[in-house]
Amino acid sequence: MKVKDIMSFNPLIINGNYTVKETVKIFSEKRIDAALIVDEEKKLIGIFTKTHIYRMILNNVDMKTQVKHVMKRGPFLTGQPDDEFENAVTSEVPRLPVTDEKGMVIGILTRGDIARAFFHSYHSISRQLEAIINSTHNMIISVDRKGRVNVFNRAAENILGVKAKDVMGKPIVDILPTSRLMNVIKTGKPEPLQKITLKGKNFISNRSPIIKDGTIIGAVSVLQDMSDIQKVSQELEYIKELNEEFNAIFTSSYDGLYICDGEGTILRLNQAFEMITGINGGELLGRNEAETVEEGIVSESLTRPVLQKKEPVTIIQKTRAGKTALATGNPVFDSEGQICRIVSNVRDITELNMLKQKLDQAESLTQHYESELETLRLRYADSSNMVVNSPGMRKLMEMVIRLAKVDSTVLIAGESGTGKELIAETLHRNSPRRKGPFIKVNCGAIPENLLESELFGYEAGAFTGAKKEGKPGYFELASGGILLLDEIGELPLSLQVKLLRALQSMEITRVGGTYPLKIDVRIMAATNRDLLKMVQRKQFREDLYYRLNVVPIYVPPVRDRKEDITQFVVHFMQVFNKKYQLTKRISPEVIDIFMKYDWPGNVRELENLIERLIVITPKDIITREDLPSNLSNVGSGNVPQVLVSGIVPLKEAVESVEKQILEKAYVEYNSTRQMAGELKVAASTIVRKAAKYGIKTAR
Repeated sequence: MKVKDIMSFNPLIINGNYTVKETVKIFSEKRIDAALIVDEEKKLIGIFTKTHIYRMILNNVDMKTQVKHVMKRGPFLTGQPDDEFENAVTSEVPRLPVTDEKGMVIGILTRGDIARAFFHSYHSISRQLEAIINSTHNMIISVDRKGRVNVFNRAAENILGVKAKDVMGKPIVDILPTSRLMNVIKTGKPEPLQKITLKGKNFISNRSPIIKDGTIIGAVSVLQDMSDIQKVSQELEYIKELNEEFNAIFTSSYDGLYICDGEGTILRLNQAFEMITGINGGELLGRNEAETVEEGIVSESLTRPVLQKKEPVTIIQKTRAGKTALATGNPVFDSEGQICRIVSNVRDITELNMLKQKLDQAESLTQHYESELETLRLRYADSSNMVVNSPGMRKLMEMVIRLAKVDSTVLIAGESGTGKELIAETLHRNSPRRKGPFIKVNCGAIPENLLESELFGYEAGAFTGAKKEGKPGYFELASGGILLLDEIGELPLSLQVKLLRALQSMEITRVGGTYPLKIDVRIMAATNRDLLKMVQRKQFREDLYYRLNVVPIYVPPVRDRKEDITQFVVHFMQVFNKKYQLTKRISPEVIDIFMKYDWPGNVRELENLIERLIVITPKDIITREDLPSNLSNVGSGNVPQVLVSGIVPLKEAVESVEKQILEKAYVEYNSTRQMAGELKVAASTIVRKAAKYGIKTAR
């Protein structure tokens, strides 16, 4: 409390030249009993009170005497407004003049002011003490030295069911007959931790004597409900169990664990961490984690990035013991959002890395063996239409099995009848999309005006005759699987642009649609045409060609893999004998003819021929006589043959035939003259043509 809070700001201040008579009149008018006497500069020079007046009357002093001659002179103890009241006022100071910094009188602290201040202070302290006692959870009962109750708090009221006003001043034995407070007063000795029962509840009582100036003036008892203590005890026991469980987990963890404070100082670590780092844990406790990096115990600090980022951090550490560890640090925050702990988990992944390397090697070998087994299955499985016997086809099928595992776009090229569609089916059957659909679209078999709607679908009302609900196209139907665009060379230029956009963005827009649809489909294309030449002739878009030609597969014609012909014959004989319930066989002579024939229709031609021979041949053995005319004379030398493998410009076809005839003539005849005679041309023509085609004629 400050002096300014209780002082009088308008004291009577008079000049020392006033007479006593004048001063008495002012005292009477203002009903005051003291005045501050100041000089001309209003500086305090004395105090004049009614006591001075009474003394003058008793001594017959003239009342016209000036006040400055009879007043009490200084020096005086003065105070300032901001002084603490307790420090400024003592029992020896009945009045306290108050001055400003310049010594000018601005107020006074009178006896009445001091009395009121002491009363308010006492009253305030009493209320605070009463509030504290009544707010205490425990019962508090105190008595004076005669055993009369003088303190009975609210907790005692609630527990004992008695109001404080009804027991104040009454003997404690009337309220609590078993109370031992009177015994404490008599002996003067405290009685702590005494168990008593009140109202059916057990309490712990702490009794103490109240001593003032060496004399016992009473006793006080504080009672604690034992159920509260039992709860605390149970909680402590639970915490103890948790702590023991935590210690067991922390110690037995296979992973290395260590705990740091908010500064990175290591507080705790387990045995696993010691094994990983190769150092005694006692050497690390109490040290900063950064020191472990400086000393080479670990290669990189974990707590530093956690403190910087204030979030979990995972790093790879190398330890002094030569181990590789995966370390994760997790920050723990206090109530103010500051990091108070960092819990770090360190896992030894040295062995795991070795196992991963071995697993990678095993997986690589497994994939290799799977590829080999699949190739063998394709080669020997009776149920498959694929015949893989020649080195070229074995190499091709190995590549097909590898390509099946990825999602790259594949362009399958080859002459008609070589089995391009079977290659696509093999890719689908061995791919991760094997459970998805496999849709084949022949771009040359669908009318151009319908091809766009078939591929991309259409919305309701897109054109006359369209379904009311619209229709999904092949791209949507093949979602999650593979779409084979057969005869891609027949695709109109107008649709090639839309197909290119679909391949680039993997999105399509239905005919009549306004928004794109995402597609999940692997694209394969097949053709028997030379797309590169079509690009050069502006018959096929160059950008689409390179988009399709990501991974090219060329299926060789039968004439380039004659090692497969025998197996083809055996396979098709079994298939059609079983189909028509026959037991036809084929003579070795026919096999020889098949081996010499060039099969312009490839596998399809061979398959159709075998079926025809089985069906129309009356005998059980198929011989040369059963073959069609274009095959029966193969190898006899009577009928010249011209091989046509596809549609080519006539000039190129003529040159190709000329070259083949000259090469055959070179093999059969010994001189240019003999060749010219057989071919019915001049010898100079033979020489000129041979030079044109790069054929060596001289022996």
